[in-house]
Amino acid sequence: MQDQRTQLKWRDGMVPISVQFDDPYFSLDNGLAETKHVFLDGNFLPARFQDGFHVAELGFGTGLNFLTTWQAWREADIFGKLYFSSFEAYPMSSTDMNIALQSFPTLKNFTKKLTNAQISGSVVFDFGDVELKLIHGDARITLPIWTEKADAWFLDGFSPVKNPELWGVDLMRQVAAHTKPKGTAATYTAAGFVRRGLEDAGFIVERVPGYGRKRHMTRAFLG
Repeated sequence: MQDQRTQLKWRDGMVPISVQFDDPYFSLDNGLAETKHVFLDGNFLPARFQDGFHVAELGFGTGLNFLTTWQAWREADIFGKLYFSSFEAYPMSSTDMNIALQSFPTLKNFTKKLTNAQISGSVVFDFGDVELKLIHGDARITLPIWTEKADAWFLDGFSPVKNPELWGVDLMRQVAAHTKPKGTAATYTAAGFVRRGLEDAGFIVERVPGYGRKRHMTRAFLG
């Protein structure tokens, strides 16, 4: 799985849909607004930002979550550096990523920096105020050997119904094991087995209002 690329089809020529999982990469309503609601607000960001803050993510996808976080970090004007680590089994090409991200013109300056940097084929990108590390491969294999811990997790795999492997109890335990004390996690899904898996891993779990057509989402805290 380490070298596999995602297979895409496009809705209206702009919204990428995963062929493997038959699921869109971001909300058809407003992907940027969903990212802010679910992942930033869900982890109480940018209020918690400080030098050395570390965000980790399951599912890099188009890079939308990363770019939105980077923009929020820049706007918060925090002195220091943000670290962002993302686990992705099926990386998207920089060309497809650039097409998908054209839907978010307010991020265009950040998009250009990311897609230009990816041409090098590197998996670690130092943008000065933010360091991005892409960890390719099955997270069930790569996360257990990861040596770092995050302050906040973005759990953004495809639908749990279509991609259950990225939401299993064992993986949620690994998420907990790689979370700093009082760390948080957030996800767009409120599926019962996902919430139970997070609770089993040691998180305190809340079901809170979701974005758009999703009535609920999940927020979790590590004691």
